[in-house]
Amino acid sequence: MDLSESVAGEEDPGASVDLAMRTPASPGASDQPAGANGARAAGPTPPMAPGDEAPEGTPGTGEDVCRACGGTGILNGSACPECEGTGKVNVGIGGA
Repeated sequence: MDLSESVAGEEDPGASVDLAMRTPASPGASDQPAGANGARAAGPTPPMAPGDEAPEGTPGTGEDVCRACGGTGILNGSACPECEGTGKVNVGIGGA
C-alpha cells in the first residue's frame, strides 16, 4: 500500500489507514484518558432546574431564555416551574 500520496485529498494520507489498522482493544477498554468521559471532579453537582439540560458550567452548554415563561420567571401568576423563577435555563449549544 503506497501512503505517500493522498487519494482523498486529506492532509495526512496515512492517518485514516493508521486508525483502520489498529487492533481491537479489550472489551470495555477506552482510548480516552481516565476521567475524560465528561465527569466533573469530585464534589457536589451544581443544582439544576427542571428545564436545565445539564448543570451550569458543563462544556458545550450555555444559558438561554426559559421557553416556558419567555424569560420572565413567572408562569400563571407564580414562579415558573421550568426555570424555578430565574427566567433562564442551561441548555446544550452547537451540535448537529
